Amino acid sequence: MNTPLADRIRPKSLDEIVGQRHILGPGKPLRRIIESGRIPNMIFYGSSGVGKTTVARIIADNCGMKMYKLNGTSASVSDIKDIIADTDTLDGRNGILLYLDEIQYLNKKQQQSLLEDIEDGSITLISSTTENPYFYVYNAIISRSTVFEFLPVTAEDVMPAIKRAFDIAAADIGLPLELEDGVINHIAYGCGGDVRKSVNTVELCVLSSSDGEKIHVTLDTAKLLTQRSNMRYDRAGDEHYDTLSALQKSIRGSDENAALHYAARLLQTGDIISLCRRLLVIAAEDIGLAYPMAIPIVKACVDSALQLGMPEAKIPLADAVVLLATAPKSNSGNEAIIAALKDLEKYGSPEFPRHLQNVHLDGEGAAVKGQHYLYPHDFPNHWVEQQYLPDILKDHVYYEYGENRTEQAAKAYWEDIKKRSQ
Repeated sequence: MNTPLADRIRPKSLDEIVGQRHILGPGKPLRRIIESGRIPNMIFYGSSGVGKTTVARIIADNCGMKMYKLNGTSASVSDIKDIIADTDTLDGRNGILLYLDEIQYLNKKQQQSLLEDIEDGSITLISSTTENPYFYVYNAIISRSTVFEFLPVTAEDVMPAIKRAFDIAAADIGLPLELEDGVINHIAYGCGGDVRKSVNTVELCVLSSSDGEKIHVTLDTAKLLTQRSNMRYDRAGDEHYDTLSALQKSIRGSDENAALHYAARLLQTGDIISLCRRLLVIAAEDIGLAYPMAIPIVKACVDSALQLGMPEAKIPLADAVVLLATAPKSNSGNEAIIAALKDLEKYGSPEFPRHLQNVHLDGEGAAVKGQHYLYPHDFPNHWVEQQYLPDILKDHVYYEYGENRTEQAAKAYWEDIKKRSQ
């Protein structure tokens, strides 16, 4: 058969769906909606290969509706209008279900072309997206739809489907099947919860393991055909930003093991640049003044990594990750600049105190002549009290010393000097 194995063993009922028990289990919301026969407009959000298209097909079959499928990467407004035109034909007598895959790729005008017909019920829209719909789907579509999140499928959930796929693929060839220990387990974990990818891997394993008398699938074959396929990653999508977010939050939370895990995920995809940039940000934002040397050390690690390239780049970057995760933390500098920026939004750019301005010639009409700037190096301990902020902001405090030892030492130093200078 030329039909891919993944399509041939696609579930025909909700009970055959792998995973998604949180919305499709008995008594769960999406299952109850499907069983009611009254299908609303819906958005299915989740990774590839977790059952979004399969559930849409089951809904169409159960409801007796004519199903059309469009893909957001290639669909046009005219394609959508052609489907809408069928609502007045025999094909549309039981209703039309439009399954719009990857809706995030449609522009605003294309999405808007659906509004009138999904609002008056001429068309029932089920759209899917691998990106967060609240960021990528037009608000008017979201307001008329119910969003269901499809979660990644666990390896344990995938294993029965993999076993079934092996049995069907072997039966198609008509040869006995032998699987080495660990094959099913490796495919389940190696394909990262993507059921379609797991089944496709099974098909490749079977096709590459026949000697004409039997099908003997080795663990080495399974490893070869699933290599690197367990990485869910898109440098422009949610997975990219979720990985970077998880990395930073793990370092901020001082969990070096979790931080190394997320760094490894970035390295595995070859995305060194994103990892380097985020480590530089973390050094300043989350460690900051608690350990100021973290910034130049991380910069040195990043420079070394970029010069070395992979695979050696992983060594200085791992050093940087562990250093940042185990270092004392302070966000006092970040909070200070945020507060200062808020005042700029509120007050604009007030006049400089005269004694801070660049030296210039006083005109005849100047109310105050002379700069009157006090040069701190001319005073004991290189400090003298004078106003630096503009008049309207003179009593504003942006920086609050952190509780770590480094900042508290600086605080004590300046409190002592200022006390002695009074």
